[in-house]
Amino acid sequence: MLGPTATGKSALALRLAERHGGEIVNCDSTAVYRGFDIGTDKVAPSARRGIPHHLIDIVEPTEEYTAAHYARDAAATIRGIHQRRRLPIVVGGTGLYYRALTRGLFPGPGRDEALRRRLESVAARREGALHRMLGRVDPASARRIQPRDVKRIVRALEVFFLTGRPLTSHFADTVSLIPDVEILAIGIRLPALQIAERVARRVDEQFAGGLLDEIRALLMQGIPECARPFGGLVYRQVLEHLHGERDLEATRALIVQENRRYARRQLIWFRKEPSLVWFDGPGESAPAIAAVNHVLDERLREIGR
Repeated sequence: MLGPTATGKSALALRLAERHGGEIVNCDSTAVYRGFDIGTDKVAPSARRGIPHHLIDIVEPTEEYTAAHYARDAAATIRGIHQRRRLPIVVGGTGLYYRALTRGLFPGPGRDEALRRRLESVAARREGALHRMLGRVDPASARRIQPRDVKRIVRALEVFFLTGRPLTSHFADTVSLIPDVEILAIGIRLPALQIAERVARRVDEQFAGGLLDEIRALLMQGIPECARPFGGLVYRQVLEHLHGERDLEATRALIVQENRRYARRQLIWFRKEPSLVWFDGPGESAPAIAAVNHVLDERLREIGR
């Protein structure tokens, strides 16, 4: 269950899981971290309707968790769900995680500390310089990685300079971790204006639900601001607000704007995924639920489940 942010993927996945005896596998790169709840829109345990949810809150914020880690853990989780004769439903909007699971990731060169220091020095001196550099040598990665995500930009450039090939070109040489699994990839999409309205409403709900208190509590626990989940959408902008970079209203507006941009990037990414079956309309709507159920019923009949 894939697609841009705020399209109702989680609501639809819950309905499918109820009908088909499913278990949900998270495919969001920030929801894996403990304590980062409101800004990631995790489905609260009380709202999960007794349906098992996997790969949520599995690592500490200070731990490194990569797409390769995710692919390994998700593949093992899916096989465990199959052993229980239930249906795994992978849900989220992190395209790289989904690609790593279904098509694999190349091992990649090891860390080159000297090269990393040089790149990080450039980033410290000239804001945006690394992202512009990445745009020249690996445009696909530059579209996927946010300009302020220095850690991922450095890794993409490191791969390019050490191998002579852009990060994205290596994906063609990889192998799926679940090659024997039948996959029905469902994409949910909405018009840009509707996404904008839903994102604005969700951001208001996040602030009303205690987003600022959540972030202050995380900082008081000693979680450093350089921790990876603090670099994600919502959390990064609120940290900047807490440092006095902009007022609360401007921060809300910026988060909405960045989410809209992120949704566009997600849509571009998922459009390139092979065999993705697209559905238009909010995931929680009756027409979307009925349409997806119909396609899933047909596929399950085909494979004799």
